[in-house]
Amino acid sequence: MKKIAAFLIALMLAAGTAMAETNIRVDGSTTVLPAMQKMVEAYMKANPGVNITVSGGGSGNGIKAVIDGATDIAMASREMKEKELAAAKEKGRPVKPMAIAMDALAPIVNPANPVSNLTVEQLRDIFAGKVKNWKEVGGEDKEIVVISRDTSSGTYEAWQEMIMGKDKVFPGALLQASSGAVLQVVSKNKAAIAYDGYAYVNNTVKALKVNGIQGGEKTVADKSYPVSRPLFIIVPEAASPEAKKFVDFIMDPAKGQKIIAEVGYFPVKK
Repeated sequence: MKKIAAFLIALMLAAGTAMAETNIRVDGSTTVLPAMQKMVEAYMKANPGVNITVSGGGSGNGIKAVIDGATDIAMASREMKEKELAAAKEKGRPVKPMAIAMDALAPIVNPANPVSNLTVEQLRDIFAGKVKNWKEVGGEDKEIVVISRDTSSGTYEAWQEMIMGKDKVFPGALLQASSGAVLQVVSKNKAAIAYDGYAYVNNTVKALKVNGIQGGEKTVADKSYPVSRPLFIIVPEAASPEAKKFVDFIMDPAKGQKIIAEVGYFPVKK
C-alpha cells in the first residue's frame, strides 16, 4: 500500500509540474528569427518551467497570427499598417508594436562580383528590371540575376518603401521564402543580387555600399545609411504575465538586447 501511495503522490506531482508549465508561441519575421531563437534559448534556460516555440513564416503571417490569437507574440521587420492595427482592435485584441533592434538592410552579391557600391537609383533600376547587365553598373558583362523576398515578407515591404518607391520588383525576379534562402542562392550564383538583413551577411556573400556608405551600427545610428529600419515584436495588450516577462527580458540591456548585438543587429537599449 505504501508503494502504491508513493506512486500516486509522484504521479500527482508530475501532473502538477506539467500543468504549471507555461507555453508561449512566437511567429513571424525570418529576419528577426536568428536573434529571437537565441533569446528564447537563453530565457528557457533561466526559466525551466517555460516552453517557447518559435517559427518564421514572414512578418505578414506573424502579424495576422497575433491579430487572430494564433500566436502570443509576433515578429516583424516592418511597421504595422493602420488596417492591421484596426483589425486587432475590431477582434478585441489590441496590440502594441515594440522596436527591439535596428537593422541595416544590405544589398548582397556573390563575393566574386567586382561591384562594391551602387546608388539607390541603380538598385531601383536593377530590381525593376530596367538595368539587366552588370556592365551597366561597372561590373562584368553578365546578365543580372535578381533575387527578392516574397511579398508576405516585411523585408520585401521595407525594400519596396526605401528603394523601389513607385516602381515594383519586376516579375522576372526569383522570389525566396526566407532570409536564409536568399543568402544561399546568392552565395552560389556569381551573377545574383539580393537584399537581406544585416545579421545574415557572412563571408559567403558581399554586402554592397549604398550611395558610397557601408551599413553598420554607426551609419544606422546617424541615419547616413539610406536603407535602415527598426525590427519589431507585436505584443497583445492583454498578453499573459509570462509573455510580458519574456518581453521584459528582450528589452533588458544586459539580457535580450545583449543577444541582439551578438547576433549582428543593433540594440535599441544599452
